[in-house]
Amino acid sequence: MNKKILYLVLFLVIIFGVVSYLGLKNKEIEQIATKKVLLYYYNPEKDRSEDGNIKCSRDGLMAIEREIPVTKTPIRDTINLLLKGKENLTEEDITQGITTEYSLEGLSLVEVNLKEDGTLILKFDDPLNKTSGGSCRVGILWFQIEATAKQFPEVKEVHFFPEELFQP
Repeated sequence: MNKKILYLVLFLVIIFGVVSYLGLKNKEIEQIATKKVLLYYYNPEKDRSEDGNIKCSRDGLMAIEREIPVTKTPIRDTINLLLKGKENLTEEDITQGITTEYSLEGLSLVEVNLKEDGTLILKFDDPLNKTSGGSCRVGILWFQIEATAKQFPEVKEVHFFPEELFQP
């Protein structure tokens, strides 16, 4: 009879341990650390010349603060969040004139490679050629990604691959 009690106590200790462990894991999941990042969108009203024409320049870029989970790939995570486009804009952002061409159907970030010299190489897949268009449009698409990437101090310059991306 003592063996049965010992086995029962051992069984209960194991069960209690598993349940406690799972409870801690759930609390860890609920408390995932986040990091504030900037997503650069475009406001054409901030990008007008003195005669009222849109300049298609970086002057129209507007930084919008968002939070992402802390991971080992913050640059990739931030660029992917930017590529989701309009779904990240709030009503307040839209009321302020902030806009974006993203998301682009079929466009995906395939590879992120940061070289020791600070050169960031971003490889995309664009099977539907959604990154092409007029020079104003493709320039702003380019500027949005470049500015979003350069917020990270280790990024000094940004290169896109394939080179045919963001061409008028």
